[in-house]
Amino acid sequence: MRGTTEVEGLLRELAPQVLGAVVRRYGHFDAAEDATQEALIAAAAQWPADGIPDSPRAWLIRVASRKLTDLLRSDQARSRREYQWQVTPDAGPAPDQDDSLVLLLMCCHPSLTSAAQIALTLRAVGGLTTAQIARAFLVPEDTMTRRITRARQRVKDSGVPFAMPGGDQRAGRLAAVLHVLYLIFTEGYASTRADLAGEAIRLTRMMHRALPNDSEVAGLLALMLLTDARREARTGTGAEPIPMAEQDRSRWNAAYIREGTELVTTALRTGPPGLYQLQAAIAALHDEAATAEDTDWPQIAALYELLVQADPANPVIRLNHAVAVAMTDGPRAGLAMLEDLCCDRRVTADHRFLTARAHLLEMAGQTCAAREAYHAAAGRAPTLPQQRYLHARAGRLTPRNA
Repeated sequence: MRGTTEVEGLLRELAPQVLGAVVRRYGHFDAAEDATQEALIAAAAQWPADGIPDSPRAWLIRVASRKLTDLLRSDQARSRREYQWQVTPDAGPAPDQDDSLVLLLMCCHPSLTSAAQIALTLRAVGGLTTAQIARAFLVPEDTMTRRITRARQRVKDSGVPFAMPGGDQRAGRLAAVLHVLYLIFTEGYASTRADLAGEAIRLTRMMHRALPNDSEVAGLLALMLLTDARREARTGTGAEPIPMAEQDRSRWNAAYIREGTELVTTALRTGPPGLYQLQAAIAALHDEAATAEDTDWPQIAALYELLVQADPANPVIRLNHAVAVAMTDGPRAGLAMLEDLCCDRRVTADHRFLTARAHLLEMAGQTCAAREAYHAAAGRAPTLPQQRYLHARAGRLTPRNA
């Protein structure tokens, strides 16, 4: 008998392989996806008690094929029409190829919104149920069901063949996949959802296995590992945030740091660095510093300068650049750069901008202004622990310290 956790992990790994095999054999992505989900649910119920079959992938493909037959026959009876092809559940052994990358490219079709791409990727490639995805993004299950249904219909209507895109189309779709995986990770990391961040890392590892020579795929995986390495130390017992400078670095994941550093070091040797590689290099400099005082801020500021040149419209990059400059050239230099961002509502309405400004004002000795900025940041913070933390930071700056 195998444990439920082991079975769940195996099903996550096999989900895209099974769906890919079923779609490749029969077509109709939407119906195949439903059938695969039913096969996964059946396995999750049976395998912990009965044991994992000798060939779990073949078992899932066989069950999914039968489910697909039932779904299509039912639909055929309701609609009273003929399909253009004949379903044959015993059409021979499934192909050995792993279609996971094709599925990722399909789920990140440019006709879909980012929200739809994320939902479809987590369900079709990640093997998560609709209920699990809804919980992860704090929306009702019926809302997520509609989102996934619309996404699948858009893919169906687009007429995209189940095959690897070629040339420039593949490059553009690959960029969309990396962006979706990055969004899944950042959502999980920001909300302290370790399961969601872990799923993003798992899917990106899968991408890296499929495309081992792609430096941006390696850069994204490195960025996730180097960032997630600090997970255990970034919040206190009350879920309050702990700034990196105050974190217990002995709690950082050394294995993730080694792996991430090796990945980005190798990727940077292959040619001009991309956005994910640059961000991973910055994360590596933070993680390799034995103490906060040992952080190589001049090098981090230089890397942010390259990021700003590569993506000048990204306000978050410019915000982080200002902080790095402040740590290198002093808080007033950073504050001057923040002033240039004040006209961008995408930044000024975010508590991170107000928190950074408060911190630099505190560093500059402008206590009253810093206290007001901390309170303003608390008013914009999305969670109660963050609000409490920022009010506490403001409370330490009493008027007599001004």
